[in-house]
Amino acid sequence: MNKENIEEILKKLGSEDVPADVHKIAEETARDFSEVRTRQPRHYVLWENIMISKITRLAAAAVIVIAVVLGVSQFFEGTVTFADVIRPILNAHTVILDLMMGEEDAPVIHDIVVGTRIRRIFSNMDTILILDLDNAKMLSLDPKSKVAMYIDIKGPIGEGTRSYIGLVRNIVNDIEEHPDWPVQELGQQEIDGQTAVGFRVSGSNEEITIWADPKTASPIRIEMLLGQSFSKPTHYILKNIEFDVPVDGSLVSMEPPAGYKLAGMEYSMNQFTEEDFVESLRIWAEFILDGRFPETIGVEDLLKIAPLLGEKLSQSNLPEEEGIRIGMTFGRGMMFFQRIVEEGCDWHYAGSGVKLGEADKAVFWYRPKDSETYRVIYGDLHVEDVAPENLPE
Repeated sequence: MNKENIEEILKKLGSEDVPADVHKIAEETARDFSEVRTRQPRHYVLWENIMISKITRLAAAAVIVIAVVLGVSQFFEGTVTFADVIRPILNAHTVILDLMMGEEDAPVIHDIVVGTRIRRIFSNMDTILILDLDNAKMLSLDPKSKVAMYIDIKGPIGEGTRSYIGLVRNIVNDIEEHPDWPVQELGQQEIDGQTAVGFRVSGSNEEITIWADPKTASPIRIEMLLGQSFSKPTHYILKNIEFDVPVDGSLVSMEPPAGYKLAGMEYSMNQFTEEDFVESLRIWAEFILDGRFPETIGVEDLLKIAPLLGEKLSQSNLPEEEGIRIGMTFGRGMMFFQRIVEEGCDWHYAGSGVKLGEADKAVFWYRPKDSETYRVIYGDLHVEDVAPENLPE
């Protein structure tokens, strides 16, 4: 769509003398459309489909005229669409947000996203992470010890270490590619203390709900339910969202800040095995829970328990390298568990109430992809292959 198209539509609506203000808006709108097609063509499939319709084009032109009369502050009032709401999600270069997994009172992850760089901090621990997604590298900063460490996140872990807004973008792109997934309009409600208009879409294995400011169409809260086919889907809550705000580039620099000591070697998280998972269960029981296995395991549990592991390791007076090894092994073990979940493997955790060393009690079992038997981990952390009919009850 160009400036002449818009002005022609206005004339067909009955306005032969197009006001000067409309000329300006038409020019700006045409420029915006040009930038959208050049910058993110795939992301705007929904919007371009809308503009194919003659009726919708005329409605859009009418809204432009109303905007000139009523003022820009009224442009979206009562007219917000799902296409309006997803535009900043897909197009923003910088995004600042808070994320909780599970419930509102869960630990908060605060992300500052600048392109493909992320600064990530946590409400329940001091660690600062700087992620460079293009190069699959992570810089971990410990403000207390002033130690900086590079971590290689190539491979499977790199796929899961993206920005959470990137995860939202992927879901929105899936929605655009599946017109059979209907968009449910939720109307207006008070969300996080302000009036918002809501939309919900359910796909094959995900559900996303977006609440947006009814005047600006900017999302203020996003909720995702991922893995609906799993026994325990993951619930994400994104709030306090800001789009395209100025961000100091030093906040996402991959260079350690002044005063930090760089660890002597680069660590890797790009490989994880069943052995890592077994060892992570031992670490969980031995270092964190005084010889007992946790009540439940999952991403939410990991976020809550990570600060305790750090505290226990610091109190153990272990050499720095050994402490890092334990922390990395624990992380790789949890990545292995996450992969089991993502692949849809049948799994069951039964460690609640079990003590480390109880060889006759099963703690965890799962069926690897394409396997006829299950892998069963017992309280003394030995592992056996077990036929389905012989699984623990």
